[in-house]
Amino acid sequence: MGFRCGIVGLPNVGKSTIFNALTAAGAEVANYRFCTIQPNLGIVPVPDRRLEELARRIHPKKVTPTTLEFFDIAGLVKGASKGEGLGNQFLDHIRNVDAIAHTIRCFENSNVAHDFGSIDPVRDIEVVNTELILADLQTLEKRMAKVEKLHRVGAKESALELEVYHEVQAVLNRGQIAGTLHFTGEKKAIFSDLHLLTSKPLFYVANVDQKEIRGEGSCLKTMLDWAEREGVKVVVICGDLEAELSELKEEEREEFRKELGLEGSSLERLVRVGYEVLDLVTFYTTVSSELRAWTVTKGTPAPKAAGKIHTDMERGFIRAEVTSFEDFIACGSEHLVKEKGLLRSEGKEYLVRDGDIIHFRFHV
Repeated sequence: MGFRCGIVGLPNVGKSTIFNALTAAGAEVANYRFCTIQPNLGIVPVPDRRLEELARRIHPKKVTPTTLEFFDIAGLVKGASKGEGLGNQFLDHIRNVDAIAHTIRCFENSNVAHDFGSIDPVRDIEVVNTELILADLQTLEKRMAKVEKLHRVGAKESALELEVYHEVQAVLNRGQIAGTLHFTGEKKAIFSDLHLLTSKPLFYVANVDQKEIRGEGSCLKTMLDWAEREGVKVVVICGDLEAELSELKEEEREEFRKELGLEGSSLERLVRVGYEVLDLVTFYTTVSSELRAWTVTKGTPAPKAAGKIHTDMERGFIRAEVTSFEDFIACGSEHLVKEKGLLRSEGKEYLVRDGDIIHFRFHV
């Protein structure tokens, strides 16, 4: 699996429209608050042009891409951290995802209501961020109360925990997200164990209309300028347009996107940004006539990557026989890769790189 992505935002910003366009899952779309109550789930194959190219060269009997899970989560409202709207139910759904795709409305439409009666992307972002920060402060306060009791009775590890908690609390109280903090060693482990909402990797999805795509509106530019200052990546999607494109053949979709100056499908652009914020890489295996893509975190040791395929492979790891995607395509076949000395034998310390084609040797 690639990663689990939660689509969040205020009500009526187009989350379900975008979810349907990305997944073709047919989630309900309606113009009223809390149309989505339980998260809609869509599992889609990750678009992978390298996998397609390898398949054309190898001609495997089976091709298996890695997958991406989308969760269309109910709209968050001001006061959610205090129980407004779906409150904690909404916030709990966010805890189950790897990355947050915070969807922002950048389109005018008098037929689609807005919670605040006007379109203002920066205000909307700040409303959602504030609710997530307030929810994290509640989580932190509960944890601090427990650890302070342990500290009073002399628990040694509690002093370091409280030190981390106070650092996090100071950042949250300034209205900043926990993701701006960078701990190492024991402090990093303590911080990770908090599972804070604002520590999750996040990017914005600007849901625009075709006027904004053509540069005839100011809403998108306002949002992009703000996101650049904050250092947050943005994926621009026209939800209604993508819904229309999903009805067309692939060739017609590509032609239409080129006319509008859009590079690749919305799914490809979203996956690319998701992989960047989560620091993920893809490697490939060819076993028993199956060509398959796998996703791991950048810096994953070869045995751990082998364990993604089967635990026995990690336990009995001997070595990894590796070639890069570029070398394989340049040579055209595994035989020529070996003949030119481009097949490397790597040990337990080898860190898997993006585009590696790997054959794991193991014994159990």
